[in-house]
Amino acid sequence: MILIDSVYQKVLALANKEQRGYITPQDFNLFADQAQMEIFEQYFYDINLARKSQGNDTVYADIDDMFEQKLQVFEAAWNSSLPALSFQDVYRIYDVYIGDAQVGTTACEIVNTKDFNAAFNKSRMLSPTTSRPIAVIRDDNVIVADGFNSITTPSVIIYIRVPKKPNWTYVVVNKKAMYNANNSTVNFELHKSEEVQLVNKILKLAGISNKQNDIASAGQGMEMTNTQLQPKI
Repeated sequence: MILIDSVYQKVLALANKEQRGYITPQDFNLFADQAQMEIFEQYFYDINLARKSQGNDTVYADIDDMFEQKLQVFEAAWNSSLPALSFQDVYRIYDVYIGDAQVGTTACEIVNTKDFNAAFNKSRMLSPTTSRPIAVIRDDNVIVADGFNSITTPSVIIYIRVPKKPNWTYVVVNKKAMYNANNSTVNFELHKSEEVQLVNKILKLAGISNKQNDIASAGQGMEMTNTQLQPKI
């Protein structure tokens, strides 16, 4: 977790250097959400790149462990005893199971819509069974087939959730916004190592939005420098 006020104060300090600009709390919250999602989505790109690259297995294991640590806070599970899963909160589904705790669960093979539909046009030997079920994610729903022309619902879904939108809360004192932590405050959920990257990205977005090229260039330059200093995949 990264404290949102820590990031905001650093962004303000950099933006206000030489009186070059001010970022309102409303704008900051918008930029903060955008910056957090950019970093979050980059994780998956970097993981795929690392897994496709050839190289030292030890180095790959270290990189994989690093991203696993950064993503574990977003791992979540749903089961059929809970209210319906809100797909607005789902970024990526990793595992789907059918069955129950008493009888036991069976993992489903997650396939695309084309393969799911094709499974019912093939011979029974190639169609899904109770021991080899398949699942497809379609229209914000998970559909499971555990037999020829037999559709059922999942009992457990393991997924990566979308990060919560950061929210810097405040009160106005003498026409100035002052930080006011309360129940509506939402800190960044990213790993603490991402704080510098967050500051740089928000600074760049603020400069672009306010058409202040010096601020945008400063943020972009610091972002590129920080990226170059990170371990290469």
